[in-house]
Amino acid sequence: MATRRLLPLFRGIRSTPPFTASCSNRVIPSFLSSGSSDFGNNTRQNRNQWRLIAAILFSGQAAVFLMDEKIIAYAQDVSSNKLLSENTQGQGGNQEAYASGLQRVEDGTVVSNEHTIKWRIFTDLGRDLFSKGKLDEAEKAFESALKEARLGFGQRDPHVASSCNNLAELKRVRKKFEEAEPLYLEAISILEDSFGPDDIRVGAALHNLGQFYLAQHKLDEARSSYERALKIKARILGYNNPDYASTVHHLGRVLYLQGKEKDAEALIRESISILEDNGLGESSTCIRRMTTLSQIMLKSNRPADAEMLQRKVLHALELLKGWDSLETAKAAEALALTLQSLGNLKESRELLEKCLEVRKKILSEDHIQVASTMLHLARLELYDSKCVPLANGKYSETVEDLIRAKELLDNSIRIMKATLIKGKRKTNHIHVALLLYLQGLDAVGLLESKRHDMQSKGTAGYPYEVEHALRECISIYNEPHLRSILVNAPDAKAQYLTCLNRLSIMIGESGDEKTRTKELTYLMATANDIKDKFLPKKNTK
Repeated sequence: MATRRLLPLFRGIRSTPPFTASCSNRVIPSFLSSGSSDFGNNTRQNRNQWRLIAAILFSGQAAVFLMDEKIIAYAQDVSSNKLLSENTQGQGGNQEAYASGLQRVEDGTVVSNEHTIKWRIFTDLGRDLFSKGKLDEAEKAFESALKEARLGFGQRDPHVASSCNNLAELKRVRKKFEEAEPLYLEAISILEDSFGPDDIRVGAALHNLGQFYLAQHKLDEARSSYERALKIKARILGYNNPDYASTVHHLGRVLYLQGKEKDAEALIRESISILEDNGLGESSTCIRRMTTLSQIMLKSNRPADAEMLQRKVLHALELLKGWDSLETAKAAEALALTLQSLGNLKESRELLEKCLEVRKKILSEDHIQVASTMLHLARLELYDSKCVPLANGKYSETVEDLIRAKELLDNSIRIMKATLIKGKRKTNHIHVALLLYLQGLDAVGLLESKRHDMQSKGTAGYPYEVEHALRECISIYNEPHLRSILVNAPDAKAQYLTCLNRLSIMIGESGDEKTRTKELTYLMATANDIKDKFLPKKNTK
């Protein structure tokens, strides 16, 4: 059986029942049952938009806020009775007293001094600076907050744990991983000492630790952290809670990266199902997860399954944001490409045309996203060219489609080349532009092949456009910053070799006298030399 009820997973911690009544309806893959030995990372980040999924209280004012895919978790004040109630259900209902701006300790005294006041000020300042993208200043503020927390509350106080978490999350975002890890571990240690190893606050901190390890591609460590967090959340929050679903989703992502595709897909499906059961099926979080799942299906060569999910995503975005949205346009483009692979060229073209219209309206006409859509449309026109030979030796296909394809392709290549020149210092931006540029040059070869098929035998002429594209391809290798991307990025390297190989073969097979000139002979030799440098050396022994 592909899935089984969640309850067996937590046999060892069922002494305290989950507070969510609907938990008995949840299911997860059998590999996550307690008897399974198997039960033991762009992620795109937006520093200015944090989606809060659940708030888990610390003692007094300190709280850990859990994010879903936005992957930023930080501590802040919470005075909501609802959140306090959620935290204490399943734990006997004992609620700690609150004092505004203060922490009430066991003997009933109120801790308030200059350090606790400074802790509050630095914490708020750090969060504000972070939201504005001022990361250097935010880091200093969080460091000061941690220092004041130690002085004002004591070394092992939960406020120190929240400050450790804040600083660790910021250092993770800044990829200061060696500095971040001890802070995460200290936060967990303090929380375990203060509230016990199975407290929901420990679960929240373990989830954050899993995010930290996932960002470094430390998959075993990430999996262990998420699994521990999942057990705690299941007991306290229940199996039908959206925050529990967040950890289920992230564990699924880890398993996918570990090559456990079926188990990963089952978990991500489950996380989506939980959101849908909670009326969140059209939320941004659910849309992101459905997008992730559709990408997994495409990579496993299941475009028909992916199509169904992509249609749900597009429909949800149409309702949520309308068509005047880049996110909706992106979803439309993804569905269009899947439909193209399934042979539904008419609907694919309609979606791409709509996507191009939206992107031109919102962005500049020379934007790389506009160029990307133009490239997809050009390739679709080429794939849709039938060129069926007739009895009179001519072809049924007119040249109109190829003319439009060439116009789209020329504009796309022009925009992407300009982007490469302008964005010389923006590595990530250049990487995307380079991939698209190479795909555009490669499409020049496909266009020439279609043109050649439509010409009478012997009248096709020399492929000047292909020669120009080949020269452009070689010039990419001669640019040090672009060559560095080709060497270090497998996807760019593969696309480059595909393009270089196609274009050089087309030139080499041309029957024109020009192919025997010294200049062209040198061009072909250069192309072959580059291919030899990229391809692995053969063992001559």
